[in-house]
Amino acid sequence: MSEQVEIDAPAPDFALEDYRGTGFRLSDHLGRKHVLLVFNRGFL
Repeated sequence: MSEQVEIDAPAPDFALEDYRGTGFRLSDHLGRKHVLLVFNRGFL
């Protein structure tokens, strides 16, 4: 069973790389600006 997210709950901190390989950590951007994440599905 998948975990459900509560409305208005803060997102957990995480780190990813963008398409250029540059690191991105959510906590570096909290409180300063809006953060929009888009997860594209790759098609072969």
